[in-house]
Amino acid sequence: MADDAQDVFTGTKPVEERHRIDEAALLAWLSRHVEGFAGPLEVRQFKGGQSNPTYQLVTPGHRYVLRRKPPGKLLASAHAVDREYRVIAALHPTGFPVARPWALCTDESIIGTMFYVMDHVEGRIEWDGRLPGYAPERRRAIYDAMNATLAALHTSDVAAVGLADFGKPGNYFGRQVDRWSKQYVASETRKIPAMDALMDFLPRTLPEDDATTVVHGDYRLDNMILHPTEDRVIAVLDWELSTLGNPLADFTYQLMQWVMPGDQRGGLLGLDLAAEGIPTIEAYVAAYCARTGRSAIPDLDWYFAYNMFRLAAICQGIAGRVRDGTAASPQAVLMGERVEPLALAAESFARRAGM
Repeated sequence: MADDAQDVFTGTKPVEERHRIDEAALLAWLSRHVEGFAGPLEVRQFKGGQSNPTYQLVTPGHRYVLRRKPPGKLLASAHAVDREYRVIAALHPTGFPVARPWALCTDESIIGTMFYVMDHVEGRIEWDGRLPGYAPERRRAIYDAMNATLAALHTSDVAAVGLADFGKPGNYFGRQVDRWSKQYVASETRKIPAMDALMDFLPRTLPEDDATTVVHGDYRLDNMILHPTEDRVIAVLDWELSTLGNPLADFTYQLMQWVMPGDQRGGLLGLDLAAEGIPTIEAYVAAYCARTGRSAIPDLDWYFAYNMFRLAAICQGIAGRVRDGTAASPQAVLMGERVEPLALAAESFARRAGM
């Protein structure tokens, strides 16, 4: 599956008919709002970008990326490209690895929906957490770079970067469980008893830790660009779910790689990690704790149950968009098939956490 993902999601394609835009109107807008922009303009669509259609804008002198809300009926608060733009615009001046933001367009008359434009960052996007084709020491370096980058995000000064009002402080897990429960129910296509059980268990057993930082919301290997030749992160992508929240939500979401089977995209379960040069989950947790000043992270089973539940709800939302005709990728149909397996996995972790 991971090998397929590398092929399916890498690169660009001609713009799908349902995502076509008025290129003349876009060119005129870019000429007015993007410093130094000069056409002519070629527009292609990235194969990835399931939630928000993403385009490559090519001019003779520069390449840009455009992210837009999809057309059609949308869930409330979803596809928040304006929030994506705000967070990368706040982080870019600090040196945190994000693409340079150029402009946000809230005028839906230009191409039909809100969009923003950022730099095209040249580098590598890897879709397989096993990092096939890399030597063990390079895998070790990439995992350490991912760890250090997330720790840097979670130790950034929220007020100093201008994001003090980017979300509500406190009770993040409570609000997230409520949000994803509501979105799951809104896009539900069939009854899954495990999801009902989780919607009862999770809000009754919220963790005591109530720290607040900027959180990415979908931090994983394929949402970052690695340097073309060096094993470091040069841009973190896809900030649609970013907000102020509990950093342990972000971190334990990435930790799920270690408890997902190796035949799934990004899964490391069952691999000989030492031979592969990939850190154990204990070592990865220890490195993050050292970088963020924590002594430990207790109750990982609860966090895994929460994250699996959240993923199931996200996949159900994609299935709902397939039903409503607004899904941005042909792969979206497959996401609906993941809902029940994720719900059952979440339920098993919840039982280990005391359900």
